[in-house]
Amino acid sequence: MRTRFDLTQADIPKQWYNLLADLPEPLPPPLHPGTKQPVPPEALLAIFPENLVQQEMCPDRFVEIPEAVREIYALWRPTPLLRAVRFEKALQTPAHIYYKYEGVSPAGSHKVNTSVAQAYFNKIAGTKRLATETGAGQWGSSLALACKLFDLECTVYMVKVSYQQKPYRRMLMHTWGATVHPSPSDQTNYGRKLLAEDPNCQGSLGIAISEAIEDTVTHPHTKYSLGSVLNHVCLHQTVIGLEALKQMELAGEEPDALFGCCGGGSNFAGLVFPFLHKKIREGKKYRIVGVEPTACPSMTKGELRYDFGDTAETTPLLMMYTLGHKFMPPPIHAGGLRYHGMSPLVSHALKLRLIEAEAYHQTEVFERATLFARTEGIVPAPESAHAIAAVAAEALRAREAGQKRVILFNLSGHGLLDLSAYESFLNGKLQDV
Repeated sequence: MRTRFDLTQADIPKQWYNLLADLPEPLPPPLHPGTKQPVPPEALLAIFPENLVQQEMCPDRFVEIPEAVREIYALWRPTPLLRAVRFEKALQTPAHIYYKYEGVSPAGSHKVNTSVAQAYFNKIAGTKRLATETGAGQWGSSLALACKLFDLECTVYMVKVSYQQKPYRRMLMHTWGATVHPSPSDQTNYGRKLLAEDPNCQGSLGIAISEAIEDTVTHPHTKYSLGSVLNHVCLHQTVIGLEALKQMELAGEEPDALFGCCGGGSNFAGLVFPFLHKKIREGKKYRIVGVEPTACPSMTKGELRYDFGDTAETTPLLMMYTLGHKFMPPPIHAGGLRYHGMSPLVSHALKLRLIEAEAYHQTEVFERATLFARTEGIVPAPESAHAIAAVAAEALRAREAGQKRVILFNLSGHGLLDLSAYESFLNGKLQDV
């Protein structure tokens, strides 16, 4: 029985897939917060280079991947597709469970798929420095690596609770030459304002985004880089699903259900958007599920409306499922999922019922993640572990029904720098919020 399905470097995609081209109903445009009118492309040039603004609004179904980006992708891509046979046996399920493993990247997560692309497009546009935020640190470390590869300066505002919980991710950013500040910080007017109001503020991604944008517009030759949510970020991540389509063919099976964790939506989009292309255009009946924490349930408990992407209200208004930009999520260990809103593209797919959403408590998430680690040998990141919890639930339903189900999920990062979270779980100290 084959349990691993590999491609060659010749199979690294030459184009990204753009879901915008296939939507049965157009995506609502971002709005100017003052005029409430659609934001023209030129308005975004203050924080993004023109080439990425063009990608954000691109109508083309496929977008060429520059050869310089593909060459760096070849450091870790194509990533493996594996069948979780031992996990299946532990669950006593007839389901076949496959996972696309993005933790083999140098930074240990899927985030480098877009950080490398964004650094490249900024470099050729003349940018000298990038500012960004990070939750759990996967994005910050991925951008730090990409900036080093393209000789760009990198400044990262890391949500304070993760800055404290995950020191080794911070050290990884330092190793790759980035400057890292705990957010809220004393580096920006907005950060100083929040610290004056609450010196013990643990921070949020919305706050860190506000700081990174303020940094961008107050420093010369600097652009802002975002690790999730926006269209061009989801676009870059589709290398995951494009490879997975070929690998499922090698496995001789087609998924009945696909799962991915959802914070801002990028790794979920990366796996499932190419399958949504087949669902929309070929009538495939895939069940596609985004999985989020019950502590920050934007899709399952939020409202679909226009909202700011940041806390300081400096971004355009985006149509998305949101808990409100002032929402302060609890300090759960899945720091990458502590975001108040969901990608407009993912939100739109949910509205159109092309996908579904589920939420899980972190104790159940870590219970399933620990079982996965003990059977498959890979310690999942707390974010990816949410997908594993939903996959286990689907596999147990298949057992109860006596049905063979083919399940595919994205294991978007390893948890080797999240072991303190596992220690809390194994010691009985982890609590649900």
